[in-house]
Amino acid sequence: MLAIFLETLPFFGVIGLGWWAGRTGFFTPEATAYLTKFVFYFALSAMLFRFSADLSLREILDWSFVAAYLWASMTVYLIATAIGFIRRRPMEEIAVEAQCAVIGNTGFLGIPMFALLLGPQAVGPLMLVLAVDLIVFSSLIVIIVTGSRDGRVSPAVLRTVGLGLLKNPMIVAITAGLGWSALDLPFPGPMESFLALLGGAATPGALFAIGASLAGKSAERLSVAGYLATFKLVVHPAAVAFAALVLFPVEPFPAMVMIAAAALPVAGNVYILAQHYGVAPARVSASILISTVASIVTVPLVVAWLQGG
Repeated sequence: MLAIFLETLPFFGVIGLGWWAGRTGFFTPEATAYLTKFVFYFALSAMLFRFSADLSLREILDWSFVAAYLWASMTVYLIATAIGFIRRRPMEEIAVEAQCAVIGNTGFLGIPMFALLLGPQAVGPLMLVLAVDLIVFSSLIVIIVTGSRDGRVSPAVLRTVGLGLLKNPMIVAITAGLGWSALDLPFPGPMESFLALLGGAATPGALFAIGASLAGKSAERLSVAGYLATFKLVVHPAAVAFAALVLFPVEPFPAMVMIAAAALPVAGNVYILAQHYGVAPARVSASILISTVASIVTVPLVVAWLQGG
């Protein structure tokens, strides 16, 4: 456990440095927004493209893996939804809270951290987790929030969801990389160096951006935020572990990566959606803050358990 904690500590140290820079005003909110854009559209995309170009769709597409992760995530999503109904919350708030319960920071934290901790072979399973989160759950929240406001799900909403997926740089980078791999195209030396240089900025840039963005997060509505953080850090990985280890025949290493990914804190893009639609942004902000701080301990615990330590 101590060894795993010490391995993960530098990652959270960079997050802490970003938080300090944002908290002291050394890094302004505008600077954080532009750093996030750089990581999202350029550095992380270069990393994902390079990783996926070394894989084939046949190597990473495992329907048992997808079924296990989707079953577990949807189960937790529906439980969080039921709790929202019991609390008599509006449907759009319920959708945002359910999103907090299952969507982890796979893109900005999971891929950079677990690719180094667990090895490059972890990237394929992480890409599957990311794909399910983006295609299923990121689409679901838009459909539910918009549909609850309009009273119906119109073709325009579905078109917006589809275009959003097609324009998402992470999906574009993964698809392009798998296409490059399928065509068996070589990497010219300058292109290899370019991708390595740009992709190398993804890990420190993403971690710093996470910390800087946390500096602007508030800790309001602690009771609800605490319950959502608990769902994300404890209930979600427990459900994924049950699905991957008991219900579905998932191979041991991909199952380990899936469970570790499920233990990640609430993703920052949930706050972006909550703020965009004006639905409980303070609650989501607090959930991200609490789950990220708590994950300094919980993520090493989960990884140590998975590795038998």
